[in-house]
Formats: sequence, structure tokens, C-alpha cells
Amino acid sequence: MRSLLPPLVLVAALAASACTGNTTPSAEGTADGSSIVLADSTEPTTLNPLLGYGRDGVSKLYDGLVEHRADRTLRPNLAADLPQPSADGLTWTVRLRDDVKFTDGTTFGPEDVVATYRALLDPARGATERGAFPVLTGVEQLDVHTVRFALAKPWAAFPHQLVLGVLPSEALDGVALKDVKPIGTGPYKLADWRKGDRMVLESNAAHFSGEPKIRKLTVVFVPDDNTRAQRLQAGEFDGAELPPRLASGFTNTGGMRVVTHRSTDLRGITLPAGPVTGDPALRMALNHAVNRKGIVDNLLGGKGSPASTPIPDTLPEFHDPTAVFAYDKAQAELLLDQAGWVRGADGVRARDGVPARFTLMFPIGDVVRADLATAFAAEAKAVGVDVQLAGLSWEAITPRLGADALVYGGGSPFDPDLTVYPALHTGNPWGYANPQVDALLDTGRTLLDPAQRAAAYRQLQRAYLAAPAMVVVAAVQHMYVVRENWTGYQEVVDPYTHGALSWGPWWNLERWTPR
Repeated sequence: MRSLLPPLVLVAALAASACTGNTTPSAEGTADGSSIVLADSTEPTTLNPLLGYGRDGVSKLYDGLVEHRADRTLRPNLAADLPQPSADGLTWTVRLRDDVKFTDGTTFGPEDVVATYRALLDPARGATERGAFPVLTGVEQLDVHTVRFALAKPWAAFPHQLVLGVLPSEALDGVALKDVKPIGTGPYKLADWRKGDRMVLESNAAHFSGEPKIRKLTVVFVPDDNTRAQRLQAGEFDGAELPPRLASGFTNTGGMRVVTHRSTDLRGITLPAGPVTGDPALRMALNHAVNRKGIVDNLLGGKGSPASTPIPDTLPEFHDPTAVFAYDKAQAELLLDQAGWVRGADGVRARDGVPARFTLMFPIGDVVRADLATAFAAEAKAVGVDVQLAGLSWEAITPRLGADALVYGGGSPFDPDLTVYPALHTGNPWGYANPQVDALLDTGRTLLDPAQRAAAYRQLQRAYLAAPAMVVVAAVQHMYVVRENWTGYQEVVDPYTHGALSWGPWWNLERWTPR
């Protein structure tokens, strides 16, 4: 599972003066900085925003009605102004720009917004992103410059979802979503896609913000962390994301910088419903058994922050710093004893003939999750719980989500509703149900007043501590190695989705300029 159904700390600042140091030959050997080659761990399965491409915005090929600034706030993009809610919060009105064209030369207008969102809402079209808009009921064109969205109930996070890429109405007409051509209004357009290998994007000379100075972006797909590091060292790439212990090896590499992003990318262990992982006492015990600070300091090399709930400190206005599980193995042992989990001769606990044993999956090739799985298994073993590790492909993981535990990753820095509601509300993939948590999630979703929402989410974290759904461990930091041939970088907090085609150092690549 690749998401939870989300200020940068610099190790070495990319935003250094343009006159600092000399540039090194780029991966393509160009001297003018007009092309860049990046490595990404994940290849898109689609380029259609209605099927999941560019879920958090920054898709390179498309623009949304709004986009996120570096400080996590919204600014108009295809919209002329920020969306405006009605007094009851049940509609949002958006006024549109009139100077935008799609990369096929056709003019952008309200009919394209209406067609995109109606295709999203139409069950017959099979848009996988429909679930990300749970209370959106309709969209209509008011005039040649204005559209209005209708909601079943107020939803404070709704404007953040309007980063969804807009497609031309003509491209959607009578075509299955999987066959829609990747035509957007974005700063780049697709030039080539060799599936399983690489994707090449070319600049959009007619973009309403101006043509990017980097006119060619090549993204090479390398899932394995170690292989990506080796090829970066060989000079094949101008940048890549790497886990901390691999990125640190580039600290003294000439012409390259290592940067670290704070993020809302949570790492933790899902505990599905069942006789072992669904037991409230075992869930609570495992939360006390894990040394979160030790994992961050040792396994992550300090590149992260401990987290006990799905609202990390990178959402400071909503985060409750007192909502933490104390690291207390004695308390964990006591909870298991009181719940009837008795140690056997082999050290593994059991209750009513059922051993305290479960399988923990992690995606093969992901160094950080593999290390975290190993560390968690050791912590669990110390209190008598046997965790069997299974490194699998995502294709093998997905059908087992409701039965086996997973080292998950996910999170959005834009609004807590986007992370915690799908993770904790009844109907989540792991079968967690808590009426008090549900009520607070609904309150946080529907309130529009910022102070009242913040109070609701802090109360939610305290309610969660009394009955946890999983073992949240840390908000990891993302580490990247980048060639110092360009300027224009701006600080961001990464969501879970990040990389060459989304967030990360290259989130605003269209605004970079060669040194």
C-alpha cells in the first residue's frame, strides 16, 4: 500500500548563491543546464489525474485550480482567485483564468473543469480518485469564467483537493479513462515513455507562467535503493532520492549536495482486525514496547521525528506534543500478562491456544521499511510477540492488507483530514472502529473555523492514545542527492508522495534556472 487510505532542514543548502562553486557536467553532458536527468524509485502506472497521477499536485503535466506554496498554503493556479465557500460551507465557487491553453493548443475554460470533475464523480467511468472526494456531489458552470462545486456536508479540506489536474473536455468525451491522452496545461508535456525504463518530458513553451528554463526532464525508474545509489555515483543521474545511510555517502562528492526534507510521511505498523493484531491490549502493549527515539536516532540516523499518532509535528497547528506513548517495556509486559497472553517455553506468548505471532509485510527493495520491520520485530520479540517478516512486491502486498500487518507509509502536510480520516475512520483497510474517534474525525472534517478544528484534532489524538489502531513510529525525513548546476530551489515539507515527478527538491523545477 503506497498511501494511507502528505520547513525543510538542509544538510547542505541548495539555495546557495549562484556564484558559489563551479558546475559539473550534467548526466547528459550538456553545459547550458537546459536538461536534467533524475532517478525515481516509482514509475507511474498512469498519467491520468483521475486515476491517481499527481495525487498531491505538482504533476508537471497538469495544473490544478489551485496549487500549494512552499509554506503549505494555497494560491490560485488555473483559478483566478482562491475558492470561496458559501455561508453554510456546502458550495465552493471558483473564478477561472482566461489566458490558459492546453498543450494541444485548445483553450482552457469552465467546460473543462466541469467535464473533469463530472468524470471523477461518474461511477461508470471508474475514476480511482473518486474516494479522495467523499462529499463532493456535483459541479456546474455558472458563466464563462466561473464554476461551482456542491458538497453533501461542509468539508474544510476541500480546497486542498482542487490541485487535481484538469483535462480537456474533448479528451474525456466518449473515451475510457485508461485511454485518455496525457494532455494538460502544465509546464511540461510528455515526449516519450519507455515503460519500465524512463520517461522524457519537454517544456511547454506556451505555459501561462512562461516556458521553463529546464526544457528537457528525463526520469529514469530505478526501484532498488542500492542500484539507484550506484548509478548516481557513476554519473548517470543529476539527482535521486536515497535512504539516509546511502545518501550520506555523497556528502563529500564534488558538485553534488545532500539535502534533507522534513515530511508528513509517517512510518508505522498496521495492525489489522483479528485474534492477534486486533487485540486492544496487544496493540497498546506494542505501542509501549517500541523505542521510537532510538529508531529515529539509530536506524534513521536522526533523519526523522518520533510520532505516536497519525498527526505528526510537521502539522504544528494541529499536533498535540503531549500525545505520546511512553517507551516502557515493563508496562508492555504487564498489559500482555493482564490480557492473558502467557509466555511459552520458547518465549512466545499465547492465549487460548493462539500464539502471539503475525506476519509483517514490507515492500522489497525499500531499505528504510526493511530496516524498520527488522527493528520492530526485535522490539516485539523482547515482550514475547513473534513477528514474521515478509519482503514482497506491492502486487503481492495489496490483497493481504486486511489480514497481515504492513510497514506503511503515508501522510499529507496540507490538512490532517486527508491523512487521519481514511486511516482511522470506520471503513479503513485494517478494520479499526472507534465511535469516539469517528465523531472527532467528523467534527474536524466539517468545521471551517481553524481554532475549533485544531482543538478537535488535539482531542482526537488523546482519544487515539486510549485505543490505538496501529503502531505509528516516526515521520521520516526524505534525503536527496542533487547536482549543483541550477538555482531556484524553495523549502517545502514533503507529503508521502515525492520524487522526480512530484514533490521533493524538484517540486518547482519549472522555476529553476541554470547557474
